Amino acid sequence: MDSTPLADRMKNSLRFDEAKRHDDPRILKLGSPVSTLRNRVSCSTTGSSGRSVSSSGTRKSGSGSSSSRVEIVPAGNICPSGKVIAGMRSKPVRTVLSDNEMIPGMYGYGSIMPAGATPKTRRVSGSGSPESSWKINSEELKVKGNENYKKGNFLEALYFYDKAIAISPGNGRLHCNRAAVLMGLKRIPEAVKECEEAIRLAPAYLRAHQRLGSLLLILGQVENARKYLFILDQIPDEAELHKLETVENHINKCTEARRLGDWTSVLKEAEAATTRGAEASAQLFACQAEAHLKLHQLTDAELWMYKARMYEASARAYKSKLFGMISEAYIFFVQAQIENTLGKFDNACAAIERAAQVDLQSAEVIGLLKNMRLVGRARSLGNELFKSGRYIEACSAYGEGLSRDSLNLILYCNRATCWYKLEQWEKSLDDCNHALLIQPHYIKALFQKAASNVKLERWADAVREYEILRQELPYDRELAEFLFHCRVELKNSQGEDVHNMTFIRKVDLILDLDKFHTAITSYGRLSCIAILTFLVSFTI
Repeated sequence: MDSTPLADRMKNSLRFDEAKRHDDPRILKLGSPVSTLRNRVSCSTTGSSGRSVSSSGTRKSGSGSSSSRVEIVPAGNICPSGKVIAGMRSKPVRTVLSDNEMIPGMYGYGSIMPAGATPKTRRVSGSGSPESSWKINSEELKVKGNENYKKGNFLEALYFYDKAIAISPGNGRLHCNRAAVLMGLKRIPEAVKECEEAIRLAPAYLRAHQRLGSLLLILGQVENARKYLFILDQIPDEAELHKLETVENHINKCTEARRLGDWTSVLKEAEAATTRGAEASAQLFACQAEAHLKLHQLTDAELWMYKARMYEASARAYKSKLFGMISEAYIFFVQAQIENTLGKFDNACAAIERAAQVDLQSAEVIGLLKNMRLVGRARSLGNELFKSGRYIEACSAYGEGLSRDSLNLILYCNRATCWYKLEQWEKSLDDCNHALLIQPHYIKALFQKAASNVKLERWADAVREYEILRQELPYDRELAEFLFHCRVELKNSQGEDVHNMTFIRKVDLILDLDKFHTAITSYGRLSCIAILTFLVSFTI
C-alpha cells in the first residue's frame, strides 16, 4: 500500500509533465502551421554580435542573451507553459433565429433583423405553435370589438373584428361576431357570407347556425331560417320564434290574397311581413312591386323592383319558394311584367327567359313565357300591316295581342294610331286613355291623344295635353308651335278678340334674354309688355 500522503499524490497528478509534451497530440506548437496564434507570436533571438533579430526579419538592438522569449496574446484557454491545448477550447454554439423567433432586445444576435421588421416573442420550447404568441392579441381585439358592439358603435367594432380576423383567420367565432356587426349595419348579404364562413370553420358552433337562421328570416326565407334556428334540436329564443311565426303568417295570407286576385290585400300583407321581420326580402319586395303594377301604380312598382334587385344575390344563394315559384325566378317574373308595361318589350322577353331558366317547372312562368311570345308575334304582324297601309287588319292584329296582355301600352298606342289613320278619333282617344291609365306620362300616348282632340276640335283638352308635353319636352319648338295654335283656337272659340297674333307667336318662342331684348327693340317696349300680359292670361 502506497504510504505517500494523499495531498502529495493529488499535487503530483496535477503537475504538468514537461517530458511528455512532445508526445501529447492535444498540444499545438506555437510555430505550427495550424496554430491559431502563429500570426500573433513574436520571437526574438540574440546573436553573437549583441543584436537581436525578430521573426519578421527586423533587426533590434538589445542586450545579448542565449535564451528565446515567447510573447503570447491570450486567446482561448492558455496552459501554464504557454501552449494552447486544443481539446480545452470550446466552439461557441451559434444560434440562428428564424423570422418568427426574433428575440426583442437582441438585435444583431443571430439573424439580422430587416429594416422595419417588428420583433416577435420567441417561442418557448413546448409552448405550442408559432402563432401562440398572437392569440393574446386577437383576443384583446375581440374584447374591444365586443365592447363597441354592445355600445352600438358598429363601425368601430367592425374595425377591431377585421384586425382580429387578419391575425386569426381560422377563428370561426370571430367571423360570427363580424356577422353580428354587419347585421347592425344592415349589410345583410355580407353578414350571411360571414356566418357561412364561421360554420365552415367551426361546424359545431351553435351560435353561428342560429345567427344564420336569423339572417335568412330577415331575407324572408322562412323554411331555410327554420332549419338553422332549430338545428340540433335547439329551440331559439322566444323573440326570434315569435318573429318567425309572424312573418310566416303574413306570407301565407299574402299567398291566399294573390290567388284570389285581391291585390290590395296582397300589398297589405307583404308590407306587414317586411316590417315585422323580413325587412330585406327580395321576393317580398318583388311581391309589392307586382301588387303596385296590378293597381296601375307603375312608379311605385319600379321603386320596389329596384329594391328587390338589390337583394337578388341572396335569393339566388338559397333556393326558397314563394307562390310556388323559386324566389329568384319570381323576381324575374315580376320584372318581365314591369318591363313590358313600360314598353320595353325586348327587356321583358329577356327577363321571362331568365325566369324560365331558373324554374322551368313553374306553371306561371311557363304561361307568361308562352303568352309573351304570342304577343310579340301579334305586335310584329300588326307593324307589318301598318307599314303596308292595311290599318283595319293592323287593328285586328294589335287587338289579338291585347287579348293576351291587357297591360301592354305599346299595343294600345299602336292601335290608337291605326284608328287615327282611319279617322275614327273617338276610338283613338279611347286607346290612348287606356295607355295613359297604365303610364300617365307616356309621351307617345299624350301626343296621339292631343292630335285626336285637335281633329275633334276639343281645344281645351288639346291645350291641356300639349301643356303636359311641354313640361316633359321644354325645348321642343314643334311642340311649342302646336301649343300656340291650340291656344289661339281656344281663344277664338271663346269669342275673345285676338290681335297681333304674329307678335304673340314670335314672343312665345323666345327662350333666352338676348332674343327678348331684340324683340323689344324691333316691336317696341309697350307692344311686348302687352303681348306678355296676354300670354300670362293663358295660364290663369
